[in-house]
Amino acid sequence: MHVQRVAMPASPVESWAVVGDDGVPVEPVERYLAYLTAVERSPNTIRAYAFDLRDYWVFLQQRSLDWQEVRLEDIGEYVAWLRLPPAGRQGEVAVLPTVEPHVTASTVNRKLAALAAFYQHQARHGADVGGLLTTWQLPGRRGGWRPFLHHISKGTPQSRRVITLKAPRRLPRVLTVAEVQAILDACGHLRDRFFFALLWESGMRAGEALGLRHEDIAAAEREITIVPRINDNRARSKSPQQRSVPVSAGLIRLYGDYLHGEYGDLDSDYVFVNLFAGPRGRPLSYPAVYDLVSRLRGRTGVDFSPHWCRHSAATRMLRDGVPIEVVSKILGHASVATTSAVYGHLTAEDARKALEAAGWFTGNEVTW
Repeated sequence: MHVQRVAMPASPVESWAVVGDDGVPVEPVERYLAYLTAVERSPNTIRAYAFDLRDYWVFLQQRSLDWQEVRLEDIGEYVAWLRLPPAGRQGEVAVLPTVEPHVTASTVNRKLAALAAFYQHQARHGADVGGLLTTWQLPGRRGGWRPFLHHISKGTPQSRRVITLKAPRRLPRVLTVAEVQAILDACGHLRDRFFFALLWESGMRAGEALGLRHEDIAAAEREITIVPRINDNRARSKSPQQRSVPVSAGLIRLYGDYLHGEYGDLDSDYVFVNLFAGPRGRPLSYPAVYDLVSRLRGRTGVDFSPHWCRHSAATRMLRDGVPIEVVSKILGHASVATTSAVYGHLTAEDARKALEAAGWFTGNEVTW
């Protein structure tokens, strides 16, 4: 059983399918993934769901289970199965209790979330499986985070997943100024230097940068507009809404240097294109960027990904006192709650600086 990319008829948007050992797509999964494509969910999300549901179908096959007749106990066994190494899943070896789980709790929770969404979709289309992985309950009266306008819907039942593993919260990885400088200095071309400088300053996603057109950059206003559109290089703006991001004059100058020194009179709408490898003039792709990242890792010794530049930009903004609602708008988040959940963290160093600025460690009324 494997996951396969699917070209959609009369559409440039790609989708994914789970194909059985007989070469035939798994029909209920096929319907669900086609639905996600139709409602324009991110191709990366659809791809991740396809792999998650493939794992589930492999488990069902090994246990000779029908997806419409599984019980909650079977889902519990599925969680335990996911934690086994590949050889253990196949039953080829016995796995000792001391062996580290093959996947993290966060990965299991992500797969369960995909499975819950699949079953909810099937329930809406008549399958009697709606309560398998989710339950409805009234919000608690005490403790816990409450969303904006909670008072309006506080008496309304809310869906909760039945099974969720406790996973440690992972703080986003940020780059230091020295690390970013090393990455920029290791770039052998102005195009590459401009690409990473853009991510570091604006906080935009790599896919948003790869989809930029020249018309999106207003040099005089020092402003870049991120426009959701279908791109030839499969780059994608995750945010559905268009937004504009202010940038510095220095970044605009670097853009001008790139156009004058390397881009020249090349006839292309895209800002980032192939210049040093074929096919020349085609939009730069994700694989090309990650090949570049791999080379820069070797030159600098900094183990990073392009998304760390986004994390770093958001963290810098918040530490420098930029209001969180402004940061949320710049990042293109759907709500301030998303920004707060991902970036509203404080390290011990951040806390110390805030306390020192408030005079907390001086002038104590009580002596020790």
